[in-house]
Amino acid sequence: MKVATVLGEYFGVRLKLDQSLPIGKPAKPHKFDLVSENGCYVGECKNYGWTRGGNTPSAKMAFVNEAVFYLRHLPRRITRFVVMRRDLRWDGKETLAQYYERTYRHLLGGVMILEMDFRTGALQTVTAEDGKARFGKCDTGISEARECPK
Repeated sequence: MKVATVLGEYFGVRLKLDQSLPIGKPAKPHKFDLVSENGCYVGECKNYGWTRGGNTPSAKMAFVNEAVFYLRHLPRRITRFVVMRRDLRWDGKETLAQYYERTYRHLLGGVMILEMDFRTGALQTVTAEDGKARFGKCDTGISEARECPK
């Protein structure tokens, strides 16, 4: 299943691939993997797994940190997320997304972590700032305020 389709259904919006949005001051365009048509939902996709030896993929975690860094430059009123492939550690105790959230939650600053089973399309929220996804009115700061579908 396509990640954009599953997440679009989850958030109740249509998501476009590889869209640029201005971030920082002075603003520069940055291309994000997924952006809703109304600009209220912006995310990055990471298809990472544990190493063959069962170790933490440290370099890949650095790329997730980079994605979170860029997402944190968007206004907090935008639902910002990273979706990761569901990959269970060899001992069955923790997925890579759960490991990331546990280890790096201090960096998230309101960025949601989701994980998706790419075979079944099952989606799970690993973390969100308030423990659940935020829906409702969204003023993106990019254009006029818009009502986000629930």
